[in-house]
Amino acid sequence: MKVLITGVCGFVGSTICQSFTSNCGIKSIIGVDNLSRFHSESNFTKLRSIGVEIIRGDLRVQSDVNSLPRVDWVIDCAANPSVSAGTDKNTSSRQVMEHNLIGTINLLEYCKSKNAGLILLSTSRVYSAKNLANIPVKICNDAFKLENKTVEGVSQQGICEDFSTKPPISLYGASKLTSETLLLEYANAFDFPAWVNRCGVLAGAGQFGKADQGVFSYWIHSFREQQPLQYLGFNGSGYQVRDVLHPNDLVPLLIKQMNNPNQKSSKIINLGGGIENSMSLKQLSSWCKKRFGSNEIENCTASRPLDAPWIVMDSATAKKDWNWSPKISILQVLDEIAIHADENPNWLKKTT
Repeated sequence: MKVLITGVCGFVGSTICQSFTSNCGIKSIIGVDNLSRFHSESNFTKLRSIGVEIIRGDLRVQSDVNSLPRVDWVIDCAANPSVSAGTDKNTSSRQVMEHNLIGTINLLEYCKSKNAGLILLSTSRVYSAKNLANIPVKICNDAFKLENKTVEGVSQQGICEDFSTKPPISLYGASKLTSETLLLEYANAFDFPAWVNRCGVLAGAGQFGKADQGVFSYWIHSFREQQPLQYLGFNGSGYQVRDVLHPNDLVPLLIKQMNNPNQKSSKIINLGGGIENSMSLKQLSSWCKKRFGSNEIENCTASRPLDAPWIVMDSATAKKDWNWSPKISILQVLDEIAIHADENPNWLKKTT
């Protein structure tokens, strides 16, 4: 089996790629990346050293995509994954659409011509921002906790696949949701296999963390480097909760999906760490304080647009259809990031 991984020099792409190299069922792995993310060259060098063929190319450019070699499967890890992307000073709205949507269209044309399957790594941010903000929560142990009320699309284990996707969902979310729809339409029209994996927060060592993406890595490295932090929104409480999933936990599922392209199961599934692997920023700060000592944290009541108090993914469909569940605990993920922080001082300065 030949596999192409897009965004291979990013955190998720490179982590999955390294895991694949130890799997004998995959004959060859090819990666493509435009190396636009600062410090992504370090992953380029690392992957090259273990024998991965990497092509420098831009998915937004059709001729770059057309020149890619034929493969059996494409795993699309390339994206600008920030909820604020396109509305902040760092990127334009056009750039977000070109990265996250036009790139997908070019990949779909590639899969159509090569008869290759495609697995899209999507996001929990395809879900309605307004509905996420209105999920009923209470405060428990320095964190928001789901109230025991019936909410459409929400179970006691988290957000389900039938949760509302009604706008607004952010430009990032809209680009990914549109990509999902186009993927399923192309796959049906041109008869190639496809899966959509909606992932919660992905985290682990080596992530290029920022305040608006890779927040667990960003928070731990900031504590280690004694950089000031802020609790934004929710009255500056830090009670907002996310669950954590390590990219290595995706690998067994990806292999199953590629080996079973005709399995009769849902084409769209949620993947996350779940309730047991969730934590608030306040709780994360307590963990960091024990590990690294105190750090300055400002309580800022100013809110961020489209923020949500509680996002935890219910992965019951993945469990039922694929016998999949996360194996790496949140404490293992945090410890892995902390060890990386100790071994790589000034990581934030190097990668942002």
